[in-house]
Amino acid sequence: MAKPLLKSRTILEPFAQFNASSSSIRSLALFSTSPSKTLIYVGTVSGKLLLLSLHHPSSNSSNSHNQESSSNNENRDNDDQIKFVRHMSISDCAVESIHVFGEIEKILVVSDGFIHFVDLELVKPVKKIGALKDVSFVARRLRSKGNEGFTKLTVGGGADASGGSSFLQRLGGGGGGRLNGGVVNDLPIDDNCVFAAAVGKKLILVGLVGRSNESYDSVAGQCGLIFSLPDMSTPCLKVLKKEYKVLMLVDNVGIIIDSQGQPVGGSLVFHGSPDGIGEMGTSVISLHNGKMELYLKKTGKCVQKIVFSVEGTGQRVIADDEDETGKVVVVATSSKVICYLKVPSEEQIKVFLRKKDFKEAISLVEELHDDGEITKEAMSFVHAQVGFLLMFDLHFEEAVDHFLLSETMQPSEIFPFIMPDPNRWSLLVPRNRYWGLHPPPAPLETVIDNGLIAIQRAIFLKKAGLETAVDDDFLLNPPNRDDLMDSAIKNLIRYLKASREKELTSSVKEGVDTLLMYLYRALNLVDEMESLASSENWCIVEELETLLNESGHLRTLAFLCESKGMSSKALAIWRILARNYSSGFWKDQTRINETSGEGVNIISGKETAATEASRILEELSDKDLILQHLGWIADINQVLAVRVLTSEKRSHQLPPSDVIAAIDTKKTEILQRYLQWLIEEQDSDDPQFHTSYALLLTKSALESYETEISSEAGTSKQISGLEPEKQSIFQNPVRERLQFFLQSSDLYDPEEVLDLIQESELWLEKAILYRKLGQETLVLQILAVKLEDNDAAEHYCAEIGRPDAYMQLLDIYLNPTDGKKPMFKAAVRLLHNHGESLDPLQVLERLSPNMPLQLASDTILRMLRARLHHHYQGQILHNMSRAVGLDANLARLEERSRHVQINDESLCDSCHARLGTKLFAMYPDDTIVCYKCFRRQGESTSVTGRDFTNDPVFKPGWLVTD
Repeated sequence: MAKPLLKSRTILEPFAQFNASSSSIRSLALFSTSPSKTLIYVGTVSGKLLLLSLHHPSSNSSNSHNQESSSNNENRDNDDQIKFVRHMSISDCAVESIHVFGEIEKILVVSDGFIHFVDLELVKPVKKIGALKDVSFVARRLRSKGNEGFTKLTVGGGADASGGSSFLQRLGGGGGGRLNGGVVNDLPIDDNCVFAAAVGKKLILVGLVGRSNESYDSVAGQCGLIFSLPDMSTPCLKVLKKEYKVLMLVDNVGIIIDSQGQPVGGSLVFHGSPDGIGEMGTSVISLHNGKMELYLKKTGKCVQKIVFSVEGTGQRVIADDEDETGKVVVVATSSKVICYLKVPSEEQIKVFLRKKDFKEAISLVEELHDDGEITKEAMSFVHAQVGFLLMFDLHFEEAVDHFLLSETMQPSEIFPFIMPDPNRWSLLVPRNRYWGLHPPPAPLETVIDNGLIAIQRAIFLKKAGLETAVDDDFLLNPPNRDDLMDSAIKNLIRYLKASREKELTSSVKEGVDTLLMYLYRALNLVDEMESLASSENWCIVEELETLLNESGHLRTLAFLCESKGMSSKALAIWRILARNYSSGFWKDQTRINETSGEGVNIISGKETAATEASRILEELSDKDLILQHLGWIADINQVLAVRVLTSEKRSHQLPPSDVIAAIDTKKTEILQRYLQWLIEEQDSDDPQFHTSYALLLTKSALESYETEISSEAGTSKQISGLEPEKQSIFQNPVRERLQFFLQSSDLYDPEEVLDLIQESELWLEKAILYRKLGQETLVLQILAVKLEDNDAAEHYCAEIGRPDAYMQLLDIYLNPTDGKKPMFKAAVRLLHNHGESLDPLQVLERLSPNMPLQLASDTILRMLRARLHHHYQGQILHNMSRAVGLDANLARLEERSRHVQINDESLCDSCHARLGTKLFAMYPDDTIVCYKCFRRQGESTSVTGRDFTNDPVFKPGWLVTD
């Protein structure tokens, strides 16, 4: 996007003047001896050289001093700024040009066709160089910052070449008047038509030869045509010392060229053919018809015009010290010397700011920064200054945009807009940092009220025909106070949020986050408040506690206290919220929208408070604090209470005895779940915990069983404490959990549990307990008679592992208690499945006379056949075992009687040494080793690596075959 064109501005301002009525001025030169002193050399038509001393403020002077000296220069005596020092007569002819060589403290003067040298103070006699005659032009070669060579001269004219070369050698620049061995007048140019400028290592010579512009290379000595000039044009050159470029002027058009002679940038079109050209920073100065005009080098736009009085029609000349201080320009008419000083950059910016031309001010700042006249820090300073001016002009969005562009502005500078002084951060606010163009920062209410008053006053003045600095949009459509306040707060929020990403001190971070919370609260941005409070922040709770309490934002305060480690206070707030559930600031809006029922809203609010409180408690190890808040959380949601007690997030677990004592006895499920967690997940082996858990489960199982019985009977009886069973924290039924625990644990006291269910109908539980006590008969009676679970009864007999267990079960089937009839089918099933392990005689003795004969005969016949089968099978196995034993003995005998023949050629299978008469050993896999290798190898592992302990050898003769 193109930058806007700058309006006219003041770059130069008149500072002092000197009247030389007795002399007609022909030439000028400047030399700055210090930042505050400049020597002015004035050459006259009569051949005199005048020395003037100009005293001006240095660049280190204060802005107030610069402003005072510039505003009052017309009322001061000229002797206070410029003084005549002395003069010296050079010749009887006019002084054509003056060149100051500060490096050697000499002044070169061209007059009467000769070169003259004088000292800087015009004290020593004039030295005339007689060897050079008819000198028409002298131009010095400029030395760039990267070139350490001595300054040299280029001389044009009809003088003797050898003399010029000798002269330049005496100046200290041997060969300075030669180009690759060729002297100056060897160049193919006409007399009196030479313009020369040396830039760095390149010497650019432009001569009027056939109306064209030519470039001469000081290294190769070659001449090449660059571009043709129009006929009847007399070119003129001005070296731009700041950039080491050259401005070539043809009529009223200026072209900037580089050291290669190539045009750089666009053309400068002046309003007329200039009488003289000067340079001031990024501007080119043109003299024309008694006016001085300043043009920007980059854009070619005229930004300032100065009209100075002209006496007569004499020649007008200009000189600048761009290679020195870069802030003095001197213009001379035939009888007057006028000195101009460069207006400091900040003063130029201030002019636009005072006029409320903020866009032009920023454009100027960017241009000055691009040209290297101001630093990036200074540009940031101006952005902040513009932002403050826009704040007081009620343009809050644009103000914050400039604040964000400033890299040096501190967030503490806007604190006074939010919180009145004095406050915790008053000392952090910089004082007297800006240019005094805006009032001191004040609270937004004050700023807006004052701004609205100014707008009303401006409207009145506008009607009266007077101009004001107030924005026309505000005059045509006056803003609303509430809208302005809303805009101001939103944009300050935007700035503070961006500031949180910067590297700030801890004090400033505290101020940023605390005041950001203030602004959120002002707009009732609940979500943003809670997000800031619950995340990592630097808010000061003491500054916000009263504010949030009074505004009812207790959720935000609770989150804030939690983030600051104030868990006790946060929990107390959540407890208050759970009680005062009707507050609209903390309801769960998601759940509220799901239904229109007020009851659901209340429950949702309570659960939200309990959930947040439990989340805090899950990470705490403070026993007293946890138990203090456990009760009200359990009243709302027992699952949350269990999470608090069983959390693995805390560093140290709570003492179980204290927790059990603190749990309400009516909250049996919480106590059950906690004991279950201790036993199953924490591997607690405390018998007291196991017994307590078993008793609790037993009581709940009894209550559940009574409820089922009542439900089946069709009664409406409700047992106290059973209603919450509908929302049980357990997924499995209580009896299932009880039975599992009674079977899996061996640490509880079964007698205590048994005493509790002795009179109940919980037969399976009783069976488990009797089994723990080792009362096998009672277990079998319960399984066989009460539960009629034949499989379980037979399985229990198998666990006992004795044959008499089946006989005992058979006796129970045939002679049941409690007046039940004999269970013949169960008895027959038992005999069918396990009859072979029973003694037939004992079975016959126990068979009831009432048992049907057919059932008894079949059972007895099956038992006898099975008995005979087992007898024959035992005999077969016995004989086979004897055969195997006999084969094994024979194989062993054969192995022992086997002979191994060793001769002189036999080798050890391990070390391959000859055995001879050495001791040797043979492994079962027939490998032979010497005794030494045998001791190293061991008895169980052969040379092949086979381990006979884990992988024994079986030879075919050793096994029993059919």
